[in-house]
Amino acid sequence: MISVGYKTRQLNGTCASSVDMELFLHYSLIPSVSEGRGGWMREEKGTVSLIHRPLDFVGTFRNRWSYGVAFGATANKVMFLFSEGYQPLQVPQWAQAFVLLIGGIEVGLSHFPFFACLSSEFRLVSSILGFSYSLIWFAVTTLHITQCPHGQFVGKYETVVFYWPSLLCLAFLLGRFLYMFVKSLRVHLGWELQTEEKPFLEVHQAEHVKQLLRKCPLQEREKSWFQTRIYEWDPYFQFPSRMIGTTVLAFICLYLFIVIEFCMFVYVRDELDVFEGELESYVASMNQTGTLTPVLLQVKELINVTKGVWVVTILPASLTCVSYLFHILACYRKQMKRLWAGDKHFLPLKFHNPSSSESVVAIARYSGWQIAYILWGYLIIHVMQSLCGLVIMYSLVLPVIHNQALEMLQGLGIGILTISIVLGLMVLQVWIAASFFLQPKMGTADKQKPLALNNRRAFHNFNYFLFFYNVLLGLGACLSRLLISCILGTWLIARIDRTILQSGCERADMGFRAWIGMLYVDHYHANPVLISFCHILITGHRERRLQQAIKYWYLNQSAGPRTSVRSRTRWLLLQTLINNPRLVTLRKSRPGHGSRDLPRFC
Repeated sequence: MISVGYKTRQLNGTCASSVDMELFLHYSLIPSVSEGRGGWMREEKGTVSLIHRPLDFVGTFRNRWSYGVAFGATANKVMFLFSEGYQPLQVPQWAQAFVLLIGGIEVGLSHFPFFACLSSEFRLVSSILGFSYSLIWFAVTTLHITQCPHGQFVGKYETVVFYWPSLLCLAFLLGRFLYMFVKSLRVHLGWELQTEEKPFLEVHQAEHVKQLLRKCPLQEREKSWFQTRIYEWDPYFQFPSRMIGTTVLAFICLYLFIVIEFCMFVYVRDELDVFEGELESYVASMNQTGTLTPVLLQVKELINVTKGVWVVTILPASLTCVSYLFHILACYRKQMKRLWAGDKHFLPLKFHNPSSSESVVAIARYSGWQIAYILWGYLIIHVMQSLCGLVIMYSLVLPVIHNQALEMLQGLGIGILTISIVLGLMVLQVWIAASFFLQPKMGTADKQKPLALNNRRAFHNFNYFLFFYNVLLGLGACLSRLLISCILGTWLIARIDRTILQSGCERADMGFRAWIGMLYVDHYHANPVLISFCHILITGHRERRLQQAIKYWYLNQSAGPRTSVRSRTRWLLLQTLINNPRLVTLRKSRPGHGSRDLPRFC
C-alpha cells in the first residue's frame, strides 16, 4: 500500500520536494496544542473559553457542510493512517496498535483548529484564526504540488491527482472563514443584528413536531417514480454533522483508495509485462514445440484477460460503493423515524435494549468504521466482480474468439437444460402437494388451501420414493446455499447498516453493533419530541422568572420617590441577567464576591 502524499520518493522517483508533508504535520501540532491549552486555562479561571470543543457529534445541525468539508481536508492523512505508513517510532509488532493510536491523535490535533474555529462562539477571532490556519495548509500543499507535480505510477500530474480533493476542501474553508469574518465584522460594527447561533430547538425539529400534531390528509398526494423507488426528500429531517462529515470523508477516501489501487495495478502490470516477455522469449526459443508451450500460452492468455477484467470492473465496483453511501443515509433516516415512532421491530430482538456504555462507544466508532468498511468493501467487491468477469470471459467470450462457439453453445444448452429439469422437478413436487395432498379451501375468499393433509396413503408413498432423490438434490441445494451466501456476503460487506450474519449471531457483527448503538444515541439525544418538550419547560421557566422580576419592579416603582437610582439599576441588572444568563460569567468580581455571584438586593 502506498502512503498517500507523505512518502514522496515512492510517488516521485526523481523529484525532491523542499516541503516534507510529514514533518509539517508534526509542526502543525504547535498551534493546535497551544490553542487547546489556552482555552483550558481560561476555562479554569472562570472566564469564557475561546475554543471549547471541536464538534458536537450528536446535536449539531448548523454548518453541516462546513464540518463535512473540514473532515474532507483530512482525507490524505486518514489514508496515510489506513496504509499504516505512520511509523514515527520503532516498536515491536505487538505495540503497533499504540503507534496507530498516536498517529490518529496527531492527525486529529493537526486539524483541530478547523473544527474549533467553526464551532467557536467568538466569530470574529475564530474566523481570523481559521482563515490563517487554512491559508497555511493551502500554501504548503500548493507548494508541494508545484515542486513535484509528476510521479512514477500515474505519470504526469500524479501529485495533483492525489491532492486536489484536499486543496478543494481547503479553498472552501478559506471562503467560509472569510464569510464568517465579514459577517461578524458587520455585527461588531453595528451594521447587522447578531442572530442566535445555536438554538436549543432547531427549526426542522419544531416543524417535525407540528407535522405530527396535524391531521393526516384524507388523500395522499401522488408521488413521482423517483420519490417512490429511490428517495423522497423530507423538509422536516436533517442529517447531523457527523453523518455529513462521514459521507464526505468516505467519498474522498474512496477516490484516493481507487487511485492507490490503480497505481498498484500499474506496478503489477509492468511486472507482468516483463514476465510475459520472458515467456514469449522461451516459447520463441523452443520454436513453439516444447511440452510446456500450450501451458505457457494459456498462462499468458490468463494474464491478459485478468488485466482487462480488472480495469473494466473498476467502474461497477466504484458505483456500487457510492450507491451504498447514499443508501446508508436513506436507511439512517428511515430507521431514525421508526425509532422516534417507537417501532423497534426492524431490529433483532437482542438489540431492543442495548448496553448504554456500548452505545456511547459506538457513536465514536461509527464514522471511522464506516469509512474502513467502504474501503475494504470496495476491494472485496472489486475482486468478486473480477472473478465473475473471468467466469464470463472463459465461458462465453474466449470460446467465440477461439472458434469454439458451437461447443460453447452446446455446453451452455446442456447446463441450462439440466438446471431447468432440476427446478422443474422441484416445482412439480409443490404442484402435486397442492393438488392432491391438501384439503380444499374452507372459503372462497381464502388465498390458499389449509395446512390439512389429504390422501394420506398416497402422501406417505410420495415421501418414501422421493426420499433418496432429495438426498442428491440436497447436495446441490447445499452448494447453491454456500455460493449465494458468499456472493451476498461479499456484495454487502460494505453495508454497515445491516448484518450479513444469520439470525441469532448478529452480536458477532461489530460493525452492525456500532450502527445500532449510534442509532440509539441519536434517538435519545436528538429526538424532536423530547427536545420540544424540554424547550417548552425551559421557556416556561424563563417566563416565570421574568414575570417575577417584573412584578418586583412594579412594586419598587410603586414605592414613589423613596426609590433610589441604585436600586432601580440593580432591578434592571437582575432582569438583564435573567434574560441572558451567560453574562454572569463576564461580570467583574469584587473583593469578597465571586465572579458568578448575583447582585445583592437590600
